[in-house]
Amino acid sequence: MICNIDRRGRKARGITGSCLMVMAIGFAVAAWLTSADWFWLPAIFFAALGGFTLFEAANGWCALRAMGIKTRI
Repeated sequence: MICNIDRRGRKARGITGSCLMVMAIGFAVAAWLTSADWFWLPAIFFAALGGFTLFEAANGWCALRAMGIKTRI
């Protein structure tokens, strides 16, 4: 896991990961308040995706770039 993104890429992934975590919290709160069990599925999905994106931002590593896919940022 070699650093393959610059400061702009890390910032973009940090913002994206934070937004995904806020969405996960929103779905979790909605699931808790409404007792609708299906709200837990997107909450878990967004939390996992947001956590991975924040991991990429913290380490300066992009999984897509590591697989050879070119990204703009």
